[in-house]
Order: sequence, then structure tokens, then C-alpha cells
Amino acid sequence: MESQAKKILLVEDDSKVCSFINRGLTEAGYEMTIAMSGKQGLEWAQSSGFDLLILDIMLPDINGLDICSAIRKHNQNIPILFLTALGSAENIALGLNSGADDYLSKPFKFIELVARVKSLLRRSDTHENRFVKEEVTYGFSDLKVNDTTKTVTRGSDEISLTSTEYRLLHMFIKTPFRVLSRAEILEHVWGVDFDIGTNVVDVYVNYLRKKLEKGDKPRIIHTVIGMGYVLRENDEYTK
Repeated sequence: MESQAKKILLVEDDSKVCSFINRGLTEAGYEMTIAMSGKQGLEWAQSSGFDLLILDIMLPDINGLDICSAIRKHNQNIPILFLTALGSAENIALGLNSGADDYLSKPFKFIELVARVKSLLRRSDTHENRFVKEEVTYGFSDLKVNDTTKTVTRGSDEISLTSTEYRLLHMFIKTPFRVLSRAEILEHVWGVDFDIGTNVVDVYVNYLRKKLEKGDKPRIIHTVIGMGYVLRENDEYTK
């Protein structure tokens, strides 16, 4: 249990899911607040100092995507975890593009929810406490990452990334030409050192690629079959 309980807002209209999450995270040492409508959740998220927002997408009044977008207009820092029964790549993409940091498809195991919560809160604490004395930048081909301002450009185009996409790209650009396994990426980006049984790495790599390749720019994050992913210019061994 943490010395000072982190405050989590859960926005979910299913009473059984609310009870399951509330009981488990309270026992894990978190201070829980439950909103069972989108309108109430949005009001509380904008007016109270929560450390994390767990947000269902399918809500009866205001859907989770619109809530997330509204929050991001005023608060770029609070971690947002989507819960969704719509696990298709298209729906996941909508969630990430609205500003969410991570997603979890229903049904899910509680151990996976706790792992995601801990990872998001740990990364948020690291970001808030970080003190950078000088500008840190990385470059590869026409891709530039400014780790001080958290900005990404490719050529003359600025690329908008979610915080999770940024951490994934940051891992690649710090280790170009090195093949990164899915397990390595999962541990570094999500802070999870065991198989959580999802294709979350593949999904995030796919949507990061789409943003980096917009405007028919050549692929620089490649799949190495049976091994993982690598940042390098195209060659016959990757795709």
C-alpha cells in the first residue's frame, strides 16, 4: 500500500463492473471515486484532483471518447485508461487518438488491470518529478524527437502522439538498429514484466507506424519475424 493513496476516478455505468473494480483497487490501497454517468464523470474529472481516470467507452449519455477529448483540452497530464467491450483495432484506435494513454478490453483479469494502473501512475510520477537541465534530442533519418519538449517531427511535419505512443517511439529511437522483443517493449513501455496475454504491443506499433508514415513516408519501424521490431531503414530482412 502506498504511503499516500492515489486517487482514481472510475467512470462506468455497469454496477457489477464498478463493484468488482472498486473492491479490488480499494483493497490494493487506492482511493476510489465512482461516477456512473458520463456527465458526472466529466464534471468530477475537470473539478477534482485525481491521479488516474479509468473510463468506459460505452456510456449512456456522453461516450468515453468525447469525455477523453474534453479532458485533454484542459489537462494533458492525467493518465487515462479506457475500458472497452469493443476490442477491434478501429475502436482501439479511436480511443488512443482521443487522448487515452492505454486501453483494456473487457472481459479482463484483475491482475492485468492492476498492472496497467501501477504502470500509468508510475510513469505519471516520473514525468512530474523529472528535472531536465538541458535539451535532449534524438534523430534518425528524417525523424526528430525532442525529449525535453516531448515533440516529434518527421521532415517538416509535426506528429502528435499519445504519451504511450511517445514512450514507444522513444524506446526505438534510443536504440536504432537493435531488434526489440515484444517482452522488452512491454516491460519498458508498460512496466509489465510478464505476459499479460494481449496484443497491446502490436496494436501500438501499428498505430505509431500510421502516424509516422502519414503522407506516404517510408516505413522505419519494421517487423523482424519471430523476434520483434526494429528501427531502421528498409531492407530485405524486415517488412
